[in-house]
Amino acid sequence: MEYRRLGRSGLKVSALSFGAWVTYGNQMDEDLATGCMKAAREAGVNFFDNAEVYNRGNAERIMGQSLKKLGWRRGSYVVSTKFFWGLHDGPNEKNTLNRKYLLEAMDAALERFELSHVDIVYAHRPDDETPVDETVLAFHNLVERGKAHYWGTSEWSAERFKAAWDFADRWHLHRPVVEQPQYNLLHRERVEVEYAPLYAECGMGTTVWSPLASGLLTGKYNGGIPDGSRGALKGYEWLRSSLTDEDKIKVVKRLGMVADGLGVPLAQLAIAWCLTNPNVSTVITGASRVEQVVENMKALDVVKKLTPEVRDRIDAALAG
Repeated sequence: MEYRRLGRSGLKVSALSFGAWVTYGNQMDEDLATGCMKAAREAGVNFFDNAEVYNRGNAERIMGQSLKKLGWRRGSYVVSTKFFWGLHDGPNEKNTLNRKYLLEAMDAALERFELSHVDIVYAHRPDDETPVDETVLAFHNLVERGKAHYWGTSEWSAERFKAAWDFADRWHLHRPVVEQPQYNLLHRERVEVEYAPLYAECGMGTTVWSPLASGLLTGKYNGGIPDGSRGALKGYEWLRSSLTDEDKIKVVKRLGMVADGLGVPLAQLAIAWCLTNPNVSTVITGASRVEQVVENMKALDVVKKLTPEVRDRIDAALAG
């Protein structure tokens, strides 16, 4: 396993990490989650990603119980959570990054995890109604109080991230060190273009999600939505139009030919491609079976096969 610094911070995270989105509580119970985390750790993974909204807090509970069962030394792993959508319908409990919500949400999350702190806490989405200085100061306080070591954002615009970073820098507060955006072969603009100035100016790291475009880049949706897949889950109907998009399926089939030429699964090619971006701190993988974890980790061996010639073939497949 390769370990990369989280942007300009001193924190090192495994190049491949393991996340709880969709699977925890939907496709995985506690025993299976524990088995998947164990397999990831055996491959060298040290970063485990979560969020309050994942399965309405149950993903944090399941991960916390798994960590307790596995008995890993607390300093040996990195765990995160994210806040924005909330779990309740009160005016200060959903779709907000105000101080009251953030401080109370953190206490509730730590109780679910049964941990004294998380390593990274994120603003899961931007909040247009709360002043950015209030949000920055609240995250600063969470770090100062030892409830998190670092903080960052997820799917914020470059302009908004820079405003938060500038405010924190001006007042000597803990600055955001990381952004968690979607990044994959079919979704590149934000990471490669919009955020480009932030890597040098702010030392921003990235913990990218959905390297397989919610499973589209495995090729399993080429013939429709299989039973038991993410696209068939209740509550994820919003994914189906993307997973069955004919133009995207054509691109996936062309990418599959490139993967076949290398003798590797398309999923491993897609994950490895994300790893070749030097501004990616870690690629968050997901799985609903231990076998999937093992297969995803093999993407590390595919990186060396992505020569300039192969990358040109990938670009040609994307362009049609």
